[in-house]
Amino acid sequence: MLARPRPAGETAVCAVSGGNRLGRMSTRQELGRFLRAHRALLDPADVGLAAGRRRRTPGLRREEVAALSGVGLAWYTWLEQGRVDTSRQVLDAVARALRLDADAHRHVLALAGLRAEVPAADLAGLRPLVDGLATPAAVVDRRFDVVAANAGFTALALPDRNLVLAFTDPAWRVRTPDWEPLARTVFRQFRAQADRSPDDPRFAELLRDLPSRRGDLAPWWECRAVLEFQAAEATVDGRPWRFALLRPGADPEAGVLVLSAGARPPAG
Repeated sequence: MLARPRPAGETAVCAVSGGNRLGRMSTRQELGRFLRAHRALLDPADVGLAAGRRRRTPGLRREEVAALSGVGLAWYTWLEQGRVDTSRQVLDAVARALRLDADAHRHVLALAGLRAEVPAADLAGLRPLVDGLATPAAVVDRRFDVVAANAGFTALALPDRNLVLAFTDPAWRVRTPDWEPLARTVFRQFRAQADRSPDDPRFAELLRDLPSRRGDLAPWWECRAVLEFQAAEATVDGRPWRFALLRPGADPEAGVLVLSAGARPPAG
């Protein structure tokens, strides 16, 4: 997505030469080309700089972006050349300097291997989707917090708005005879997400709260078993359900949790 809107009818043209060939390249190289392309889209006046003499090439100069970002010229040059990795703080500053929109900013972070957080408001925007489903469904972020839920999901009356706290709650054990496989699955998925976000305050809060809810979870945590998001099955209040996570949003580690009718156990 382009960094700034253009008048109707005007064609956006990438001003960076040599960048129009399809094919695979390293993410460092692609990040550098992406930054150069968006640097070329900006005029000095767009960022409050004097235009000065006519420029031979369109866009801002590297030294201007470096100054606006508060990083050294050599470092920014290496970044565009795909020679260095960098921090989120630097990329956030560069994104601001280049006037990147939210989609372009997230793309830059993804190319650098950094997490591109989706605001809760964006996830809540999936509410019409879950409301339109006939089966219980909820929008869940990567911390397993329920951001929005339809009437069917709300009717399940989970003991907490966080799935990890809910599925490890003693009240859930009473309602779910096969609670432990589901709880272990969710807990391992939670462990994978928490390990990737050691500085996230919400994960820290949850990890402080879990021992008070379930003192026997320490062995689960110490075994360091992890899972990516995957489907699971459990019987709740005598009814079998299959839990599956759909990922319609920009964040690959958040999405819509959908419950569908599971296979009934054979009659005993």
